[in-house]
Amino acid sequence: MDIKEKIEQAARKLLSDKDLLAKFEKNPASVIEELIGVDLPDDQVNQLIEGIKAKITVDKIGSALGGLGSLFGK
Repeated sequence: MDIKEKIEQAARKLLSDKDLLAKFEKNPASVIEELIGVDLPDDQVNQLIEGIKAKITVDKIGSALGGLGSLFGK
């Protein structure tokens, strides 16, 4: 399993579905296992959760900063 690709896929799905993102925020482990379709050991699920949270944060910051460019005519 390519963990980086799984993180990218899960982050895209979560960012495109606000209900799924809210569910992830309440119970991330069950959402991750549902998204990837595999029951993983806790340590692997926790690594995926941390990676996905980091990716989502970076993507949200990038979107916000991209929106700032329009304020300055860029």
